Amino acid sequence: MLKTYGIIGFPLQHSFSQKYFTGKFATEGIKDCVYRNFPIPAIGKLPELLSLETSLIGLNVTIPYKKSVLGYLDRREKLPEGLDACNCIRIQNGELIGYNTDVIGFERSLLPLLEQQHTQALILGNGGAAEAVRFVLHKLGIPYRVVSRKLQAGTSLTYADLDESVIRSHTLIINTTPLGTFPEVETYPDIPYSFLSKNHLLYDLVYNPAKTVFLQKGEAAGAAIKNGYEMLLIQAEESWRIWNENQD
Repeated sequence: MLKTYGIIGFPLQHSFSQKYFTGKFATEGIKDCVYRNFPIPAIGKLPELLSLETSLIGLNVTIPYKKSVLGYLDRREKLPEGLDACNCIRIQNGELIGYNTDVIGFERSLLPLLEQQHTQALILGNGGAAEAVRFVLHKLGIPYRVVSRKLQAGTSLTYADLDESVIRSHTLIINTTPLGTFPEVETYPDIPYSFLSKNHLLYDLVYNPAKTVFLQKGEAAGAAIKNGYEMLLIQAEESWRIWNENQD
């Protein structure tokens, strides 16, 4: 029987996951599996999708449903305590079991880049992807402040608050927004790039293009830069491990 995996989100025209897993299946000679895009326009469509796609055994979750999907899970005990976002679902015995593989992907790809001066962080954006970033920084003991366009629950700064003092004292800056993603490659977070230096590390969760304007501006200032591609590779393989391991 064909095993179906897939990803829910909206839109999904440029999904990394389908291309990655289709290539993985071909390269590794995995004949009985298929990975599909499921661009549902609202998270409320998930039960209908599950009723139609009865061979589904694993799902990834992307923008904008990493938080709203929590209400559809049957089991949340596999999610780290205090993490309110899910990007991976295992479907087992009719139950939806939630996981977060973004945490592992972000932590493993960030750790080799950290230097002694990276003592405070700015997280740009307050969506589902930011949840994993906050969780990892808290685990690593790196104080952070969350930046969004307007002050809201979970944020402490707006972009208008970012002055020279804030930028120079926060040497790790992580973009969790979709700004700069193909095809809107000319967009970028509105931060004062002129205050960046070689002490900074800019990490962009965006991977397409490989070097966003955000990263280009950081590189021009002498900062270290990293895009989200390695994070995606790690979280994809972690999702595959979860979907295929024996569990109670």
